[in-house]
Amino acid sequence: MINFVTVATFTYPYEYAILRIVLDQKGIQYVFENELMLSVFPFYSNALGGISLKVHKNDVDITKQILEDFNSKQSHLRIV
Repeated sequence: MINFVTVATFTYPYEYAILRIVLDQKGIQYVFENELMLSVFPFYSNALGGISLKVHKNDVDITKQILEDFNSKQSHLRIV
């Protein structure tokens, strides 16, 4: 985990469900920190700082581009 960097934070698992598939397709190494804890205790989200998307430091730039595309209002992958 030393070589992993936080690039985004989410409150609920549904916010990154499709993003996980995109990251897998691109072969990006990632981990969602606090995912299990907040699935069991969703009201702890604020106390734990949400669910952090961490990616390998070599994949930071491509992941940031994917996140920008993903959050674009024109994106067909965007969750309303």
